Amino acid sequence: MTVDPSFLAKRRKPAFKLPPGATDAHCHVFGPGDKFPYAPNRRYTPEDAPKEMLRALHDYLGISRAVIVQASCHGIDNSAMMDCLASDPKRYRGVAIVDDTFTDKDFDKLHEGGVRGVRFNFIKHLGGTPDMDVFYKVIDRIKGRGWHVVLHLGGADIIPNMETIKKLPLTFVIDHMGRVPAKDGLDQAPFKALMELAKLDNCWIKVCGAERIDFPPYDKAVPIAHAIIEALPTRTMWGTDFPHPNASHEADEGELVDLLPKFADAAALQRVLVDNPARLYNFD
Repeated sequence: MTVDPSFLAKRRKPAFKLPPGATDAHCHVFGPGDKFPYAPNRRYTPEDAPKEMLRALHDYLGISRAVIVQASCHGIDNSAMMDCLASDPKRYRGVAIVDDTFTDKDFDKLHEGGVRGVRFNFIKHLGGTPDMDVFYKVIDRIKGRGWHVVLHLGGADIIPNMETIKKLPLTFVIDHMGRVPAKDGLDQAPFKALMELAKLDNCWIKVCGAERIDFPPYDKAVPIAHAIIEALPTRTMWGTDFPHPNASHEADEGELVDLLPKFADAAALQRVLVDNPARLYNFD
């Protein structure tokens, strides 16, 4: 597939030079819908953003590796994500969406294809709290595989789910800085709860999603990301969140890359961008 050059022309070429091995630990592929249909029960229908578009973006930004996170619009059909992983197994890893119908053989196939975790949405506009019976069955199935669970929470969802999260018997990764509203600062109750979870040895947090919790130029998101990296120097990752489904505004990934030097110093960013995701996702 040929990528429309105007797609990249709309994006800033970042001034910040990413280090070798820099990883986009949170991005998506959508469709193309005529090849990989969207789920019948989806809550939104995105514009197609296939693997060729994602690769072109990463090459443009200077990103070496990526973790493709299955999005809810594709449901439990992970075909588009798996197709992307298969296109460059050294460059890509995946996070799947599954349910309790998946067999050991299904999980084996996902693992062989580069999947290292599963994701559950707790966001209200994406359906709210998942079926917790399914949630616990899946956790029980993957906990011995060395996989992790990715939790997509809204800021208001953190406190009500604290006890559930604290009892998880495996590594968990919280998306998008917990989606705590940046305007409410570091003293808000959801952020304090997030920092309480950060004390757990099995907690990781992604400092992606500045565009989820703030508006350009994202100044209010900076202290939140900085505090998370300070609290979790070896268990923090970053991503572009391309192509930003259900976003409140059109985000420029170049601008998001240029936020990184405001988040932390070079040594910390080496861990966040390269070392931490390489360890969690078994990149060479």
